[in-house]
Amino acid sequence: MKRIISQCVKELAQFRRDRLTVALAFILPLATMLIFGYAIRLESKNIPIVVQDFDNTPLSRSYVERFFATNQFHAADWQGSEKVQRAIDRGLAKAAIVIPPDFSSQIKAGEPSTVQVLVDGTDVNNARIIKASVQATTRFFLRTSELQPDPPRITIRNRIWFNPGRQETLYIVPGTVAVVLWIYPSLLAAIAMARDKEQNTIIQLYASTLSATELILGKGIAYLIVGLGEALFVLSLSVILFGLRLAGDPTPLLVGIPLFITTSVLFGILIGSRTGNQNAAVQAVATVGFLTALLLSGFIYPLSNIPFPLSLISNIIPTRYFIVIIRDAFVRGAGWAGVWFPMVMLMLLASLLFNAARRNLNTMQLPD
Repeated sequence: MKRIISQCVKELAQFRRDRLTVALAFILPLATMLIFGYAIRLESKNIPIVVQDFDNTPLSRSYVERFFATNQFHAADWQGSEKVQRAIDRGLAKAAIVIPPDFSSQIKAGEPSTVQVLVDGTDVNNARIIKASVQATTRFFLRTSELQPDPPRITIRNRIWFNPGRQETLYIVPGTVAVVLWIYPSLLAAIAMARDKEQNTIIQLYASTLSATELILGKGIAYLIVGLGEALFVLSLSVILFGLRLAGDPTPLLVGIPLFITTSVLFGILIGSRTGNQNAAVQAVATVGFLTALLLSGFIYPLSNIPFPLSLISNIIPTRYFIVIIRDAFVRGAGWAGVWFPMVMLMLLASLLFNAARRNLNTMQLPD
């Protein structure tokens, strides 16, 4: 135990003396939180559209005004004398609405009137949102203008649970915290391990009586402490800058954070033990760790959208399970009943990474 503590103290002292590493541990997470927290937005707003109203009556103008009253659309810079298709072709607008000249007369006569809507399908997701928004706006216009021919037989009353205000920060920021706590503790641990190999100081460890398990525990505890400092830092930013508040029992989060950071540090130690220098360690963590955490964890895209066989890889991504834990803590508030399985998976993945790193270091150490 004394050797583990000595190794931990040595790592912390070395970390504290290296100003570049300290900056890497706290300035880069700050930049990541600011960029991801403020820049990533999944809801489409301010969509440019053009409207060609051949009817130009109070009813048609009221219909057009309804689109711009949603604050989801804005009028594109377009000359009314040009064809609306050109505005879409030139990228000036994402959709075009063409109202026929007999729009009002047909509606007043009780006949259906066809409005043409052209949507730019280059971005499939955006096109789907525009189509749904146009349909919803049209239904709302008909209902408020008392133009519905018959009252609907079914009335739907929606109620959004957990996030009734539909604040995107409640979805993005907890996921960003998970990505930050996966990347930077693992990056620091990988650099520390690779630096010992690059400077040949690890040979002294191999020649000593320090076992692979003690080496991993010594380095792991040191960077677990650093990772907990990073967790406190980014969570404080989330509360101050983005207004995150705990939604329920905080104990799953308090247990999940050190467990997840332990998994991150063990991943970094494994990467550092497999690479020959610090540059290779950084590239490996960035490629294997960051890309998978960003794309295969459910941070931005739903896990159900991940195609086979990449969906199999997502099952061994620790960030996937911690995102469930932290989003439950700040959004859902279900507690242990909703996050026990991610906890078990994190413990399983941590043990697998520990054993993999220990076996790799055992093969590198000098025989007794």
